[in-house]
Amino acid sequence: MVSAQLTDRVGVHLADSLRFDKMGNMIRNALMGLMVAVAAAGCSKDTATSPSTVNVPFSTTDLRVGTGAEAATGRAATVNYTLWLYNSAGTDNKGTLVQTSVGGSPFTFTVGTGVIPGFSQGVVGMKVGGLRRITIPPSLGYGSQGQPPSIPGNATLIFEIELLAVQ
Repeated sequence: MVSAQLTDRVGVHLADSLRFDKMGNMIRNALMGLMVAVAAAGCSKDTATSPSTVNVPFSTTDLRVGTGAEAATGRAATVNYTLWLYNSAGTDNKGTLVQTSVGGSPFTFTVGTGVIPGFSQGVVGMKVGGLRRITIPPSLGYGSQGQPPSIPGNATLIFEIELLAVQ
């Protein structure tokens, strides 16, 4: 009888130990998964605190070709624009939306002055009515200093620009 009680107690103790080990493994695995998820989330390339430092060259893509007057250096141009941080995983490489004039006041500037070089370079040759996507590397954008808080240093930018008028 004492032997049976001892065997029962050892069996219960052993079963409790096994349940504890299984629970410990489950908790350990859950914590490890959580740490991996948090680390992966912190690796996004388009947050305001993590620059999109990919080496992407300047490029333009005409989404709609205009038929009006042509933008040229030294001429005043009126545009609507939308700016995103570059994200290679985003649709059309668009990451975080930074700014837009769409639905607000159009932006007027003199082509070649008063804006980042890539913006002017991307507008040259557009015709009124045209819509163009422009990829701007940091060297033609805001460079290593960025434009805090929304544009980090060394950010690659994506603009979509609609040319409304040329004077």
